[in-house]
Amino acid sequence: MSRTLVIGANGTVGSELVRLLRAAGHQVVKATSRPVTDPATEVHLNLLTRAGLDTALQGVSKLFLLSPPGHTNQDELLKPVIDVAKAHGVQKVVLMTAMGANADDNAPLRKAERHLEASGLAYNIIRPNWFMQNFNSYWIQGILEHGKIFLPVGKAKGSFIDARDIAAVAARLLGTDEFNQRDFDLTGAVALDHDAVAAILSQATGQTITYQDIPEGDMRAALLQAGLPAAYTDFMMVILGFFKAGYAERTTDAVHMLLGRAPISLEQYAADYRSAWVKA
Repeated sequence: MSRTLVIGANGTVGSELVRLLRAAGHQVVKATSRPVTDPATEVHLNLLTRAGLDTALQGVSKLFLLSPPGHTNQDELLKPVIDVAKAHGVQKVVLMTAMGANADDNAPLRKAERHLEASGLAYNIIRPNWFMQNFNSYWIQGILEHGKIFLPVGKAKGSFIDARDIAAVAARLLGTDEFNQRDFDLTGAVALDHDAVAAILSQATGQTITYQDIPEGDMRAALLQAGLPAAYTDFMMVILGFFKAGYAERTTDAVHMLLGRAPISLEQYAADYRSAWVKA
């Protein structure tokens, strides 16, 4: 039986991917930087120090790979994994970056993509747009404390994608060679501005949730106060600026083509995650 290593297995996409792969009969090993509690299903791996990298990839035939959040040198973290995967004879790599990563060949994520493309490995690259799940994680404090989505993006729209769709696409690609050597930009079916998102969340929760456009300086201060490193805060401000400029509005049919169904709608996401925003 093939052995599939999932890096980022405890994250929003990775945890769902592990569930889907196991349900499909894959032997899945979760890479974790935390202490290993079950050696049969987990392996220690620290991408920052590369501790455990060689051991983690021994006997692996398929690999799901992403960069841990909070770091801007993604190529320095990902390229060694690709090299060790090749050395160990990994048969297929699915790399998750982000929509727009291929717009600049000098961007760290694009450097990692290019390294994989030139590696000789069978691969897919998936580039999801902004996650719907940001509203129940990164942006949740403003919703819970003030009933507001606070972001500096004006009236710009985003084709938000549910992380469960990203995981489903990754599972599909890890289970077939039909689409090898291709990359896919993953989006929801429609683009919405944050006023529309707030209205959908309000409808799902029975509470009044609104969107408030805020100055970039306020957003930067909030991210730093939340503990984000300065370099990653700068990165976040850049990609929020891209959102405001309209680069997140584009939609693709990749999810429908790969899964044979429409992407999960924001209305469905809001219904499924309703408990995250409903005040006790």
